[in-house]
Amino acid sequence: MTRWPSGRPGTAASRVTVPWVRTRLRTAPGAAAALALLVAVTAFLAAALPAALDRYDKEGMRRALEAAGPPRTSVQIQTSDADMYLSDRPWEDLLSQEAVEGPFAKLLALPGRALPLDAEQSSAGVRTTRALKAPDAYLSQPDGVAPVFHLVAQGGVAEHSRLTEGRLPKAPEDPGPGADSLEAAVTTETAEKLNIRVGSVVHFPRAEGDPLPVRVTGLVTPREPDGAYWSTLPALGEPDLLVTQGPVPSQYWAGALLVAPDAGPALLAVPGAPARYWTLAPDLSAVQSPDLEDLTSAVASLEGGPLLERITATVSPHLDVSTELDDVLGGYAGLWSAIGPLVAVAAFGTGTVAAVVLCMAGGLAAERRRAELALLRARGASLRGLAGRLLAETAVVAVPAAALGLLAGRLAVGTGRPAQSAVAAGAVALTAALALPLRATAVHRAVTVHTGREDVVRARASKRRLVAEVTLLAVAVGAVLTLRTRGTSADGDPTGDELVSLAPVLVAVVAALVLVRLYPLPLRGLARPARRMRGVVGPLSLARAGRAGGSTVLPLLALLTALTTAAFGGSVLTGVADARERASVFAVGADARVDNLAEGAADVEERVRRAPGVEDVTPVKVSYFALAGNQRVSLAGVEPDAYAALSDRLDDGAFDADTLKADGEDTVPALGSPALAERFGDDPFPVILDDGDSFTAQVVAVRTWTPALGADDFLVVDGSALRAGLEPRTGLLVTGDRPDAAALRKAAGDDAQVRLRSDVVAATVESPLQTGAERVYATAAAAGAAYAALALLLTLLRAAPERAALLARLRTMGLTRAQGRRLLVLESLPQAVLAAVGGALTAWAAIRLLAPGIDLTTVAVAAGAPAAGRVLLRADQLSLLVPALAVVALTVGVAAAQAWWSGRRGAVRELRAGDAR
Repeated sequence: MTRWPSGRPGTAASRVTVPWVRTRLRTAPGAAAALALLVAVTAFLAAALPAALDRYDKEGMRRALEAAGPPRTSVQIQTSDADMYLSDRPWEDLLSQEAVEGPFAKLLALPGRALPLDAEQSSAGVRTTRALKAPDAYLSQPDGVAPVFHLVAQGGVAEHSRLTEGRLPKAPEDPGPGADSLEAAVTTETAEKLNIRVGSVVHFPRAEGDPLPVRVTGLVTPREPDGAYWSTLPALGEPDLLVTQGPVPSQYWAGALLVAPDAGPALLAVPGAPARYWTLAPDLSAVQSPDLEDLTSAVASLEGGPLLERITATVSPHLDVSTELDDVLGGYAGLWSAIGPLVAVAAFGTGTVAAVVLCMAGGLAAERRRAELALLRARGASLRGLAGRLLAETAVVAVPAAALGLLAGRLAVGTGRPAQSAVAAGAVALTAALALPLRATAVHRAVTVHTGREDVVRARASKRRLVAEVTLLAVAVGAVLTLRTRGTSADGDPTGDELVSLAPVLVAVVAALVLVRLYPLPLRGLARPARRMRGVVGPLSLARAGRAGGSTVLPLLALLTALTTAAFGGSVLTGVADARERASVFAVGADARVDNLAEGAADVEERVRRAPGVEDVTPVKVSYFALAGNQRVSLAGVEPDAYAALSDRLDDGAFDADTLKADGEDTVPALGSPALAERFGDDPFPVILDDGDSFTAQVVAVRTWTPALGADDFLVVDGSALRAGLEPRTGLLVTGDRPDAAALRKAAGDDAQVRLRSDVVAATVESPLQTGAERVYATAAAAGAAYAALALLLTLLRAAPERAALLARLRTMGLTRAQGRRLLVLESLPQAVLAAVGGALTAWAAIRLLAPGIDLTTVAVAAGAPAAGRVLLRADQLSLLVPALAVVALTVGVAAAQAWWSGRRGAVRELRAGDAR
């Protein structure tokens, strides 16, 4: 027996002594080890979540900038025409190398740490702002249209490229408007596509006099072709294939000729409106997502704030600053604002369940030691001293375990957000350390030796508990009503995000309080009829269920919150998978698609039909440059019956095949997009194809999407109405169960383009933030399920000794083992069914509550991915039913296992153990 120090009971008991802690740990090492393991695992999860979110956030930010590309993320500064016309300096001086490189270093230093810049990938120079047409016949002309070039005098070409042939260009001895000729280099990509070689001469017309010859002296290969140095300016690293505007579109090349860095004044020799420019490339490795607000402010300042004033003071008052970096940052911020509340739902739900389980573990320890603590109180131990000793006893276990969990979480996940991880692990340690002392203080506030029964049916809540429950219920209902009234979108108000995140937990709290109050009602109603039942198991199990411990709020709250979180997470993951499947259907138009068919390959369709996994093939003839009236549209010629069957199978864009069939009249019926239907209505309109075919069409059905052409402005007509029918076929829409990609590519030929819907599903994910949110939800659902099982086991473990003693007494009176097993199972079923049904209903209510404000399309697919409107959250039946049924199955299994184990131990041993208790 522990000896208390002499002196006044209150003063002596308040001093925590080391022998007490050491004695308790030696007495119950198993309980201490179990608590340490629970705290360590919980602290690991709590500390890993902020670090994981930080890692996903940083990776998502970097991926967003990389996906946007240098043309959008770089800051482009260029002088305007007024810089030359309103300046007192000669034009040659304004375009000199000194005038370009002089301000360059100052511009790189202006943003400072707010916007870190990559000096290596940033560039400066002089370029013609107007494209110059080169009429030389040897240059590539796809549709007979002469290519156009920009003359660029950019510094650093030698450092950012590798000379593959010839030499780098030199500036004329007397650069200026009167230059007789120029030297230039081109990239190997430009040389290959435009038929340029070393020694080729490109002629550009002057305003007056003979054309200016530009001789190509060398070919260079960019060292980093995707870097900002080569890809910020259009057509600098590789030429672009552009299309002319007009009734008959034509393709032509646009490229760049690299003149010497000090040859800027020579660009005045051609009417290209030369101008100085500077491109400032952000350093992606130094840009951090926590600095998003500072980055946005710095970009805004560059475009129209103090930094812009400093730029104009450094360079010239006549310049233009442009960048799309603010749009990229805004898009990423929008993605995070859509994903953040969903991640917070998982965090709040799992965190609540973990906290409840920690409190239940403390309550179980207090219940196990109730007689010991009551005896200490009866012998003079003060409440403060008792709480202090229990706090020291649990803290010596919880604090090192939480520190170990924190260290493991940091090592396993990452080192981001250290303060948040430390606070989360500290909260776990504090909850675990205080659970036992607070529970013991509440139970042993008054000195008692014997406690009465705590029946659910007869238990009456105290006034304090009633007031606390009513207050909590009012707060929860008020928050939920506010959320329903205002909606889950708070228009940037962070309170809206918090309400979305807390809604499942609030619903679980309300449901737990309501169910605990309603639970005794059916038991009271069944108690009287059960007395007339034959046999002992039924009435006794019902009476035992009514005499269960009255403190069922925490276990029920843990189960309801865990079931709600698991069902919500499962519904989110299912909705994300459905959204990606839907996006892949809209991107491909079928299970697989074969485009760019070679002319004359008449047997391609038959070969594709024979490929493994192919069930049906729908041929289409697509023209992307058709004219409807004077508007360019995409047009598809199809077989009405086969195409209608495909549209109906995909469950989008379905229509009646008879409405599309051409009957030989002058007007061809067409399936049209809403924009075309609004423009033309029911009136016929002329359609001209790019091959010269023409007919009169009329929109007879309107669809927002069609498999062959997606969701753009489109027309779908019967292929028999076209002059050449469906020949040549441009594409095949393939349906089937997992078509073989290799077999399809082999059947379609080398030049054909094959896309499978299964491959597009993976490509719909844009950001690590999206995949990270999925992993957080999967982990939260698994952790919530584990904590729910643990809460259930703790509840059953609390009543296990008393149940074992009861079975032993009943067996001495003739109860068989089978009856004992049925007794424990039937006794546990009411609470298990209550938790299962309540959890399923609570999860369904939470999902219905949050569904209007959650757009899973943003979370599931990349920005700009084709999709049919918003994909809202919907309740997944498996996610609702499986966790609920698992609760019932686990309860029945534990009760049956306890009955079996009690039967093996024997009645005499159990009765002696019960007497010892």
